[in-house]
Amino acid sequence: MAKHRIGIIGFGKIARDQHVPAIAATPEFELVAVSNVGSGAAPESVQSFASFDEMLNGVADLDVVSICTPPGPRRSIAAACLAAGKHVLLEKPPAGTVTEVGDIARHANAAGKVAFATYHAQHNAAVKRAADMLAGKTLKSLRVTWKEDLRRWHPGQDWIMAAGGFGMFDPGINALSILTRILPQPVFISAAELSFPANRQAPIAANVTFGTSLATDGELVGEFDWRQTGEQIWSIEIETDDGTRLTLVDGGAQLQVEGAPPFIGPADEYYDIYKEFAQLLEVSKSKIDAAPFQLVADAFMLGKRTEVGAFDF
Repeated sequence: MAKHRIGIIGFGKIARDQHVPAIAATPEFELVAVSNVGSGAAPESVQSFASFDEMLNGVADLDVVSICTPPGPRRSIAAACLAAGKHVLLEKPPAGTVTEVGDIARHANAAGKVAFATYHAQHNAAVKRAADMLAGKTLKSLRVTWKEDLRRWHPGQDWIMAAGGFGMFDPGINALSILTRILPQPVFISAAELSFPANRQAPIAANVTFGTSLATDGELVGEFDWRQTGEQIWSIEIETDDGTRLTLVDGGAQLQVEGAPPFIGPADEYYDIYKEFAQLLEVSKSKIDAAPFQLVADAFMLGKRTEVGAFDF
């Protein structure tokens, strides 16, 4: 079977650190080109282009692209790539707005091509195991704690704290994507308080209250903060009505259950993404889930704005 010839649009840190090795380890794909290269050089023996349209015109038999740009332009890039006959994979969040995600789905359907909106945290083996454990149960309490250091993970990336950059919800969507993957009942945002630095247009922290369609006497809350120094904390604690208690830590990489040793899956989130992408291409089926992104949008819609001290990289 011939390999899918794939190009990466938006070749920055996440593409270099995660997408390149995952593509190399997936036999169904061959990386042949990159475009819109940030700092650093393109991989050896891979063509590099200044823009994605130059890549589309300049690479024969390119049939797949991974879009790893900032989210703002992803809808227009995806639409152009789909119209050019390419399948598309989208980094998270998949676009600049929830409505744009639906537009990408429509373009994929019209072009007869596959579009795959990815949320890498959902691909942890521990997350999948937690989903199996919670199936059929009733949620009682939920606590999300997502605290990390913006300067450490996104040094100098001013766009991420600008309007449309999502601020803390750029990493926070990882937690929300885990919730939409594992919880036995859907949750929604019932209240939020968003902390905006005086000199920025995106929140650097958020406190969120979740709701669910079933009554519960436990707390359903989330605390997100991008000002964390020292220990980085990515945890989700869940209790169900039948007494099941579990905690996902390290961004979903480790599952802790009372009375059992911790389960730590392999560090293969992106490898699993490309494995699933190959399966979707095999059956010509798109997968465009907007649920985690909708929770982000709802937090902005309901959020009370609080101004905090200025933030500089």
